[in-house]
Amino acid sequence: MAEKKTGFVAGFREFIMRGNAIDLAVGMVIGAAFTAIITALVEKVLNPLVGAIFGKPNFDSLLTLTVGTGDHQAQIVFGAVITALVNFLLVALALYVCVVVPMNKLHEWQEARKPAAEEEDSKPTEAELLTEIRDLLAAKHA
Repeated sequence: MAEKKTGFVAGFREFIMRGNAIDLAVGMVIGAAFTAIITALVEKVLNPLVGAIFGKPNFDSLLTLTVGTGDHQAQIVFGAVITALVNFLLVALALYVCVVVPMNKLHEWQEARKPAAEEEDSKPTEAELLTEIRDLLAAKHA
């Protein structure tokens, strides 16, 4: 049993120390921090704009349906679904504008620089030029 425990602990340590697990942990922490930024953007900037346009900061009180009678009543709040959908679209828009567009621009910039770097690599080195000159001189004297 002690051997299994050591094997288990060693295996777990190896799993945790792999780059994938550490990258995942870093990604989760950054994702949580980024979620706070996007949530603040949506709640403090975009939702007030929606409120200014539509007269309400959310649609929770819109389209409420009461079904049943007496003690057996239930409310179906379609407005909450609409609010969640609008918030999702606003978060998706904020992610697109804040992450996707800048990353696409960065990739375009990197691709534009790539051919220039390849041109520099395709130029012959000093040693290659000297070898070529030597060979030409040797062919001329032969």
